[in-house]
Amino acid sequence: MKAGTPYPILTPHEAISHIKNGDTVAFGGFTPAGGAKVIPATLAAHAREVHAKDEEFKIRVLTGASSGPQIEEDLAEANAISWRAPYQSGCVLRQQINKQEVEYVDMHLSQVPQTVAAGFFGKVNMAVVEASEITADGRVFLTTSIGASPTFLRCAEKVIIEINRHQSPRLHEMADISVMPPPPRRYPIMIYDPLCRVGWPYAIVDPAKVVGIVETSEPDTIAGFSPPDEVSEKIAQHVIDFLLSEMRAGKIPKSIYPLQAGVGNVANAVLAGLGTHPHIPPFFMYSEVFQNAMVELMEDGKLLGASATSLTVTPDKLKQIIDNMDFFSRHIVLRPQEFSNHPGVIRRLGLIALNTILEADIYGNANSSHVMGSHIVNGIGGNSWLSFLMTPSIAKGGKISSIVPMVPHVDNNEHSVQVLVTEQGLADLRGLGPMARAQTIIEKCAHPMYRDYLRRYVRESGGGHICHDLTRCFELYNNFAQYGTMLPDNTALN
Repeated sequence: MKAGTPYPILTPHEAISHIKNGDTVAFGGFTPAGGAKVIPATLAAHAREVHAKDEEFKIRVLTGASSGPQIEEDLAEANAISWRAPYQSGCVLRQQINKQEVEYVDMHLSQVPQTVAAGFFGKVNMAVVEASEITADGRVFLTTSIGASPTFLRCAEKVIIEINRHQSPRLHEMADISVMPPPPRRYPIMIYDPLCRVGWPYAIVDPAKVVGIVETSEPDTIAGFSPPDEVSEKIAQHVIDFLLSEMRAGKIPKSIYPLQAGVGNVANAVLAGLGTHPHIPPFFMYSEVFQNAMVELMEDGKLLGASATSLTVTPDKLKQIIDNMDFFSRHIVLRPQEFSNHPGVIRRLGLIALNTILEADIYGNANSSHVMGSHIVNGIGGNSWLSFLMTPSIAKGGKISSIVPMVPHVDNNEHSVQVLVTEQGLADLRGLGPMARAQTIIEKCAHPMYRDYLRRYVRESGGGHICHDLTRCFELYNNFAQYGTMLPDNTALN
């Protein structure tokens, strides 16, 4: 132990000796922000050594959301993961999941802490959490994310803390941490505006569970976003025009409800468009991640305040935040994900959510996670008071339509999809029955090259509340598998 430190200072190899084959390991972080770095990388190297001896070493990996390359790439490439939840973003890991080499549980991120606390995933053998400091009485000051780390620290049998000297110790000034008690004695979450604070600037761990500290000085690895393209800008304009019309009609107050935005180029383009539009008033955000576009919006006074669970920003933007912490710490609150994604708080605040999907069908069911209905990409999103789901109308130069008769995988069903947007237009689905939804989506959102096919499909399908021809509803997917395009010439002519 070092002087003044009540916990053993371990080398990475000493630390991983406490992790055994088959263990469930919960890694802190949310996206690459604030994620464990040294331990997963060391575990990957250890797995390779063990596998070279024809011995088994795989662990069950639990995180708050997607994570950094040390988990999504290093551990996956070392063939060291047997099970993964609740979200992922790695190319190699994705391939292993789609080959059934890794069992994957895709779930709502707000449910992760209560699922862990209830024991539905079984025992959490080890939690590995990044912090800037841990005190003798078990206060853990987290870094650029909160995520599910507070629950992992409470529920894991053993804990390793990565003390990251690269991260600013002032980051805890943004933290607002609380852990919900189990049902049936849960109290109301007293969040009435995005900057309400209901907790403490630290998480708590039983000091007796901490097997040691590993010191590191590695930055988060957050990749930048591409500049908005023409398609993203058109989608953004449709969203802005709709919000302005809703405000003029009195359906949304002129001060506008808080916004939520998913990760990606389309969401960033929409945020940038909202931030620069002269008729969109300054707004608050209640979201999962604080992204690059929000930094300038906040400094310019267009973004009044933001609640999130992570600072998912590139290194230059993080430095900008840290260098101006007196300003940003008053305008950003970082919460556990069971609070940032909590349906009750979202309904109370009237959240307007802006998220991207892969595809939607003509009745409003959406797929945000599985290509061609079977191959996982990342995972599912959240919920809102008013939900915008956005996607380009076509992919691969028109070989794939994002509007189809029936999506083969549904993770946002017709009952929760309210507004669908492509670069072609915007479909307001509120109050519409199935056939009216189909007509609106086809005419407003489908690409012109696919509209005749979709109109014909509806016209020729059988009766019922929702009209489908079960012999043809997946025809576009079968076409793509056979011809490499959803609408080959012979299909377009029939």
